[in-house]
Formats: sequence, C-alpha cells, structure tokens
Amino acid sequence: MVSTVTSKAPENPTASARPGYGRLLRTRGAWTFLLPGFAARQPFAMLTISIVLLVQHTTGSYGAAGAAAAATGVSMALFAPYSGRLADRYGQRAVLIPGVLLHALSGLTLTALALLDAPLWTVFAAAVPTGASVPQVGPMVRARWGVKLKDSPLMTTAAAFESVTDELTFVVGPLLATALCTAVDPAAGLVTEASLTLVGGLLFAAQKSTQPSVAADGHARVERASALRVPGVRVLIVTFLGIGTVFGGMQVSLAAFTESIGEPGMNGVLYGVFAAGNMLSGVVCGAIAWKAAPQRRLVVGYTALALTASGLWAAHSVPALAGLGLLVGMCIAPALITGYTLVDSLVPAGARTEAFTWLTGAVALGQAAAVTAAGQLEDRFWSGAGFLVPMGGTILALATLLVLRSRLAARGNGRTVARGVGHRVPVAVD
Repeated sequence: MVSTVTSKAPENPTASARPGYGRLLRTRGAWTFLLPGFAARQPFAMLTISIVLLVQHTTGSYGAAGAAAAATGVSMALFAPYSGRLADRYGQRAVLIPGVLLHALSGLTLTALALLDAPLWTVFAAAVPTGASVPQVGPMVRARWGVKLKDSPLMTTAAAFESVTDELTFVVGPLLATALCTAVDPAAGLVTEASLTLVGGLLFAAQKSTQPSVAADGHARVERASALRVPGVRVLIVTFLGIGTVFGGMQVSLAAFTESIGEPGMNGVLYGVFAAGNMLSGVVCGAIAWKAAPQRRLVVGYTALALTASGLWAAHSVPALAGLGLLVGMCIAPALITGYTLVDSLVPAGARTEAFTWLTGAVALGQAAAVTAAGQLEDRFWSGAGFLVPMGGTILALATLLVLRSRLAARGNGRTVARGVGHRVPVAVD
C-alpha cells in the first residue's frame, strides 16, 4: 500500500521565516507602496519647524511661533484618528486625495497670512485646517504591511523598518526646512512642504492594489468599533504623548539655543543628530530576534528615554547637546517600534489604521503642547529652559506606563476584547 501525504502550504509564506530586512523587502508588492509612501511622508518632518521659523521671523517671538505650531499639532491630533477610521471604513484613497488638496491650500494660506503681517489669530485659524489635513501616510503604510504579513514574525521587523523610515525623514526634513528658511526665504520651508505633500500624497493614493480592502459585511461593522476602547491603546497613547514632548521640546529649544550662540544654521544639524540616533537604533531593533515580551521591552526602553531626556537642560554647548541628543534619539526608536508592534496583538484588523493614527496623533499632541510650553519657557527664562519640557513629559508618561502596563497584555487568542471590540474576522485582502 502506498500512502500519499499532502502537506498544506502555510497561508503566509513569511510566517516561518527568520525575521530580517532582506526578507521583509522581498515581500510581494511591498515596493509599490514603500517608495511613494516615503515621498508622501517626507513633508511631515518639515511642517512644525517650518512654521516655527516662519512665524518667529515675522513676529520675533518664539512663544507666538510655538503657539502657531501647537495649533497645527493639536488639530492634527484631534482629526488624525477620525481620518484613520474613515480610511478603515471607506478606503485610504478616498480619504487621502481630498486631504492632500486641503493641506496644500491651507499651508499656502498660512504662509501668505504670516508674510502679510496679518493678525496673529488669522495665522492660528489657518493653522487648524493645515494640521487637520496632514495626510496620515505612516499609519496607512503600516496598515498595508499588516495586510501583507498578517501574523508573520516579520511584523516586528516591519514596525522597525517603518520607524527607521520615519526617522530618516526626520533627519532630512529639518535639515531641508532649516536650509530653505535660513538660506532662501523664511517662507520657503512651508511652501516646499505643501508642494511635496500634494505630489507625494497623490502618488501614494494612486497605488490602489495594496491598500487594505474595505469589507461591507455585518461582522466588519462590529470590528469597526473605535480602537480607543481597547485599554492597551489608551496606555500607548499616554506613552506616545511623552515621546511627542521630546520632539516638540527639542525643536523649539534647539532653535533658541543655536540662535543664542549666533549659529542658527546648527539647529538643523543638532536635530538631525538626534533623529539619526533614533534611526540607527531603529535599524538595530528590527534586526534583533527579540525573546523578551514587548511589554517588558517598552518599560525598559522608556525608562532609558526618561533618564536621558532629563539631562538635556544641563547641556550648554553644541558638543554636549549633540552627544546627549544622540542618546535620546537612540532611546526613542525602541519605544516607538514596540508600541506599534503591540497594536497588532491588541487591536482587530478592522480598526488598525485608526489605532495607528491615535498613536501618531498622540505624538503630534505631545509635540504641540511641548512647542507651546518650551516657547514660553524660552521667552521668559534662560536659553535652554525649554529642555525641561521633555524631562517632565517623559517622566509623567513613564509613571503612567509603570502603573498600567498590565493592560498591554493581549487576551483571548492573541487579541484584546474590550467594550465592543471583537476578535479578528477574516476579510478579503488584495
């Protein structure tokens, strides 16, 4: 008797593969959304610093500049989750195309008002739609990875790769914006940001084949319950708020410090060093096959972030700020990567884009609060007082994380079930 044994091929061929960037980038169809996605998210790193430099030039006040940037960040934080939920429901393209058109128009309007010395309230009014319409390309790319990889161990590598990509934009973006604003024209940074957002966003929206499919069945409607109902997501939002205070506090404080020593061009360099540390540690993070639980990694990484950020206010020279900024950046990437990785185990697929935008919005909100507070401190106290903001923000977020870290544990077949958010339901994918 001859028996034939047929083995079923795994649904996801990458599931048993050793995680690595090479295998990740060989994922079928990945490059069709990676390249336009990189172009579309590049302007995001230019927005805040371009507003700060333009408004500070036209008003002479870092407080006013920080407040204008804060209005943009707050509106982005409030509208980003709604944008993500709409993308989950109606598709990314349907949200992205009108969004980039509105963003370009609002950004150019803000620029014109600032240059015409219009009343400050009109600049703030234009900053609101500018922030609300920021395209959420990073979360959209992460959602596309989720479709491609499903439950593959490469998801952690993908989260690391996206963090590295984000940080590469934060190396290039501030340098480009600072160079344009200081060497060309104070408005050049914001004009370039609006133009790149429009072109990059439309190119990304054109990649219809890789966007997550929109299911129309009743089960999918259950899955669309807000990601905010998951307790672990709320804990991650607080931790990402703290990370946002680092970004915002450093942007304003580095600009004020370099101007106080007569070297404003060093602002982009110092912020680029900070972002480079983030990027380098992100590369390493994604190359490691982690054995420790992500909840534990998040606590350890965030503790290191709070400790390093607490020393920024004491650095009074360019070399000291560069070295410490590098260390702070190296501590941010592990926290970001681990947080985004936890979303996959905590949130159903039908609410994942929204969850990612909640975290992105939390960073923007923390950044908005930080640029406002740091701007006031820089105007009222000594040069470098704004560095107290990252210290306070990360310490408060760490305390919250330590108290509520148990809520980051997934329950029930690898999924968290909480207040209307159910288990993952299979949906059609491209």
